[in-house]
Amino acid sequence: MNLARAGFYSAIGTAARLLAGLVVIKLVAWFAGPEGVGRLGQFMSLMSLLAVLAGGGISAGIVKYVAEYRGDPQRLSRLLAAALSYALCASCLMGLAALVFSRQLAIWILGDASFESLIRILALAQLGIAAVNYVLAVINGFMDVRRLAFIQVIGSVLGIAMAAWLARRFQLYGALLALVLGQLAWLAVALPSWWRSPYFRQSLPRLRFDREMNGRLAAFSLMTISSAVLPPLVNIAVRDHLALRFGWQEVGNWQAVSKVSDAYLLFLTAAINIYYLPKLASISERGALVGELRNAYRHILPAVIVLAALVYVARSWVTRILFSTDFTTAEALYAPQLIGDVVKIASFVLSYVMLAKAMTRLFVVSEIAFGLSYLLLVYLCTAHFGLVGAMYAFAINYVGYLLFNLLVVRHYLGGLRT
Repeated sequence: MNLARAGFYSAIGTAARLLAGLVVIKLVAWFAGPEGVGRLGQFMSLMSLLAVLAGGGISAGIVKYVAEYRGDPQRLSRLLAAALSYALCASCLMGLAALVFSRQLAIWILGDASFESLIRILALAQLGIAAVNYVLAVINGFMDVRRLAFIQVIGSVLGIAMAAWLARRFQLYGALLALVLGQLAWLAVALPSWWRSPYFRQSLPRLRFDREMNGRLAAFSLMTISSAVLPPLVNIAVRDHLALRFGWQEVGNWQAVSKVSDAYLLFLTAAINIYYLPKLASISERGALVGELRNAYRHILPAVIVLAALVYVARSWVTRILFSTDFTTAEALYAPQLIGDVVKIASFVLSYVMLAKAMTRLFVVSEIAFGLSYLLLVYLCTAHFGLVGAMYAFAINYVGYLLFNLLVVRHYLGGLRT
């Protein structure tokens, strides 16, 4: 598989996911305005947090080791059995915790105890979400981008239909409920698709504790949890700070611009994840690794610059189409956010070296350090520049992260054989 083919199929799957997400945002904007979009962001952060914890945060580990072991059936079988048991235990624990604290989570995240039932449904869905993550990671590890795109497209279509129906009947509550049930709809597509793949074996989906494999997966739990759990928690803290300082109306404007960034960057981050994680994991020579990184920058960096420029030029149109005329004040927030997006993608390409080579301690420390530095920068910049200061904080933080990753990759390459 080459980057062009991976990018093509990744773009198809990403477009479907993007459309599904934008439909939900549009429905919430219609029914609840900027305040509803702000609360939607809070719930999506909680979903992201629980989705990662549901399977123990081992998706990246499954991708890496499937890519390494696909030529070794015995080790592959051990890995997948260990990963399934690991994900099952983690999802049960997380689902139980979410059930016990459902009322507190509803009040903390959504500011309304009436959403407790929604949190309970999300808690019960943890097993299904963990199963989806497991299957998609296995398919990604085999670099089967065509099958992965098929699952994403069909799953997203089901999610859109569900969102339209539930939002019409239950408005904001229905739109949020559709986000949860839409994840389970993916499972109905992913499982049959995996079973029909040429690399599926009846012996693969078993439960077994394996000390060696569980130890390797645990290292990826730490890395994935730090990168996927900390950002939602930081974003929740940022929203709470912005709401306290500027009100939920302005949180909605900030959230709208952030969601536009998430939407168009999804095409690039998905391609990086699908192609570069298994690819970098399988490379051990310095020259080959340098070549892959240069190839990434030749293709990905120009793409993000062009996309960011197009979004900036069309920002008024994009804001009105995706949201409503109530969000016109958000247009002033785009410039620093889009600059930060370019730097973010530049840093992500390099950060995947840490993930692919299992630099656990360094990766976790960097995620914590830059998560906290972003929160601190938000406090400082919003105090001096107002709401747009949150965008300045985003851009400045990723400049620091890019410089850090340059140092890490340079040091790692120095220790490889040519």
